[in-house]
Amino acid sequence: MKWTHTLIPTLREAPADAEIISHKLLLRAGLIRKLAGGVYTFLPLGLRALRKVEQIIREEMDRAGANEVLMPALQPKEIWEQSGRAETASNVLFRVKDGANREWFLSPTAEEVITTLAANEINSYRQLPKNFYQISLKFRDEIRPRFGLMRAKEFIMKDAYSFDATDEGAMASYKKMYDAYTRIFARCGLKAFPVEADTGVIGGNYSHEFMVPAETGENEVAFCEACGYAANLEKATSGIPKTAAREIGAAIEKFATPGVVTIEALSKEPYKVPANRQIKTLIYIADSQPVIILIRGDDQLNETKLLAKTGAVAARPATVEEIVPLLGAKPGSLGAVLNVPADAKVFADERLRGANDMTTGANEDGFHLKNVSIERDIKVTAWFDLRTVSAGEPCVKCAQPLKIRRAIEVGHVFKLGTKYSEKLNATFLDADGSRQPPVMGCYGIGVTRTLQAIIEQGNDKDGVIWPLSVAPYQVCLTPLAVAPESAAMQLAEKLYAELTAKGVEVLLDDRDERPGVKFKDSELVGFPIRIGIGEKSLAKGEVEIKPRNGVLQPVKIDEAVDAVLKLVAAGAAG
Repeated sequence: MKWTHTLIPTLREAPADAEIISHKLLLRAGLIRKLAGGVYTFLPLGLRALRKVEQIIREEMDRAGANEVLMPALQPKEIWEQSGRAETASNVLFRVKDGANREWFLSPTAEEVITTLAANEINSYRQLPKNFYQISLKFRDEIRPRFGLMRAKEFIMKDAYSFDATDEGAMASYKKMYDAYTRIFARCGLKAFPVEADTGVIGGNYSHEFMVPAETGENEVAFCEACGYAANLEKATSGIPKTAAREIGAAIEKFATPGVVTIEALSKEPYKVPANRQIKTLIYIADSQPVIILIRGDDQLNETKLLAKTGAVAARPATVEEIVPLLGAKPGSLGAVLNVPADAKVFADERLRGANDMTTGANEDGFHLKNVSIERDIKVTAWFDLRTVSAGEPCVKCAQPLKIRRAIEVGHVFKLGTKYSEKLNATFLDADGSRQPPVMGCYGIGVTRTLQAIIEQGNDKDGVIWPLSVAPYQVCLTPLAVAPESAAMQLAEKLYAELTAKGVEVLLDDRDERPGVKFKDSELVGFPIRIGIGEKSLAKGEVEIKPRNGVLQPVKIDEAVDAVLKLVAAGAAG
């Protein structure tokens, strides 16, 4: 391909709304263009790179025994109501109506569709196991699309769904996908690592996310360098000890705390109650019902854990107007000791189990209680791990200090169990002739997000640094004179033909531009190998080969093709 025959609209500066480096480079390198918030057009070079990521995914999914299908993006509302997700996923669903006023959803994922297919087509254990995958457009109504392809309203995802006769079989399918993901991201040149994860609205009871370390990532990951433990902060636990027990003292005592409504204020003069001796009381509305949550004063509630541990579909902080009728006081003076409704649900963090000599709100504005013993004075409905871990806490596996870093989620694998097969009436006859629901797994890769993550991880001050495996073109041929009769252009045409015949993907920069412009654009777009052809190098019988992340190499003209082939075969241009 010649540069003038395609469209590569490079930019010297990124648009003002591009916040992170990968988003800026996607735009500056002429890979995508914004149509509207969260909606993008892929230009020729961006599409070539995207197709290479897709091909790697296809090859590894096929290698793992999955079957490619293509499911409708337009899905009937009824199957989502049957699964229960018409309500639980309502905040991300795009809804459309047809001419008969029937409501449809644009697919954000396809558990309902594939399970409906299985219900109709899989009838016997002899047909299992099966794994189906697709690479297709998905739609999610992101309220605040941001960071380019990282959080978009329309995106490309690879989603796969496995069906097994037994739980053991489901775990074997899960392991195949886990291993396939490891290979996929390695082939894409990504330093991705798996972490334990929450299953969210997808459901299921076993899950890992594949994360790419990046300071601009929207996820936080807790990890241990000593033993390899890693988990999304929404899931992570630590070996931090419970609150130190003290001898149970006198009965609870109420004391005045006028104007004190924060943990910090109570820790200062004249009260001097350390945060770790305070009980923080939070009121949430979970599935339309109020719940009382207790955590230690120096800890933070993890809302994802709250949902996972309690089984609630949705939860939010209660408003003052909802709290006062329940407990008789405003936030800042709340507790679970006095004036608590008999039927109130009280969920306490495990770190508080056995704690005494604690201080908490009195459920009376401007007053607190001291000498509180959790097990003596508070009726706890259930104990859960509800806190968010912090850096430096001991690893739950080996007790070494945990670290926390930001990362981009590029893939997610779930063991779903029978949640969808039961709700959508998918069953098969087992060897004994009994009807059983298949055990399911689901496995997603954000294809467009993966492409951007590659750029987020591979760049420098000059532009993109593509891995050879997904670069739009492997080689950029750059003659500095482009007149047809010029020696530089004639040699460029000759090398183009020879390299193309050898299977090398070459872009010939035939623009009549200054050398500096051509070189800067080559670096910006990030071609792994550049071949410069100018008068000075030709006078020496040489061309200049420049790996994108390496050193300029003068090479004899008759050795140029072999030199490029060696770089391509090595798979690295640095």
